[in-house]
Amino acid sequence: MEYHRKAKRGLIAAISSAVIGLGGTAHAEYPEKPVDMTVLFGGTANTIAQLLSELMSDELGQPVVPVSRTGGGGAVGYSHVAGTAPDGYNIVWNSNSISTAHHTGRVPFDHSAFTPIARVSTEIPALAVNASTGWNNLEDLTAAVSGMDGKLKVGISGKGSFTHLTSAALFDAMGVGDRIAFISYGKGKAPVELLAGRIDAAIQWPGQFASYAEAGELNVLAVTGSERVGVLPDVPTAQEQGVDIDISMWRGLAAPAGTPDEAVAKLQAAAEAAVASAQFQEAAANIGFSAAYQNAAEFKALIEEDDAFYSALLQDLGLAK
Repeated sequence: MEYHRKAKRGLIAAISSAVIGLGGTAHAEYPEKPVDMTVLFGGTANTIAQLLSELMSDELGQPVVPVSRTGGGGAVGYSHVAGTAPDGYNIVWNSNSISTAHHTGRVPFDHSAFTPIARVSTEIPALAVNASTGWNNLEDLTAAVSGMDGKLKVGISGKGSFTHLTSAALFDAMGVGDRIAFISYGKGKAPVELLAGRIDAAIQWPGQFASYAEAGELNVLAVTGSERVGVLPDVPTAQEQGVDIDISMWRGLAAPAGTPDEAVAKLQAAAEAAVASAQFQEAAANIGFSAAYQNAAEFKALIEEDDAFYSALLQDLGLAK
């Protein structure tokens, strides 16, 4: 009996020594359970998130579950994720909206509340008008606005939204910023509002305009990035038309600040593999976004640079709080 007690004590000691030698705690390799991905917006953002989550699930060996938490220009979703444990099991499908949400006072924290994981994609906004206007480029629009008695009605997703900021920056660069009246179309779609004549112009994602442009119902006058976009290859950039502006929307993944490096590295690798996949590349071409992977360090630098830009722009527009 004494022999058995000694043998048992020896076995426990051996196991304890092995655990201590491995760092003091025994734990399974990340991830051990599903990862919750908060999706801030609908439309293209949601479409990309659904595909990304499927592809990342295959890489991680655990489900990445997209959950829609929309509202407040991203404030609802960001607030949820910022309040979760930094353990790698809660991430957010984020965008430039982290800067606009903070600088407009929708959330009390800034981008530093999150650990960047990877940039995944970019989208370049496009400016469209009803084809009945006869405007075919930015010069036509500028001439028309300059001769108007009233103001040009420009549809936006909401005050302080990305479409609002992009529109304000573009029309300021065109020299007609004081001739614009911004109108929120709420849950309405930009093409519908344009065709109904409730607004005169709108900036949205190219994929929303492509079929209407092909049908001859809308004229897309320009895109705001430094390069043309695949779904509207014949539409020139604003820069090509002499208007100095370069604005695009990035989307990526982030986790609460303090998330372990191991988890960030695994998520980053899964995102990289997803972006490189033929399925993701094909979706980019069809939907109208660009696959644009950046690792965590590169993404962090981009977010910081972007945050300074949007802070200054919101100050200029009198929207910063």
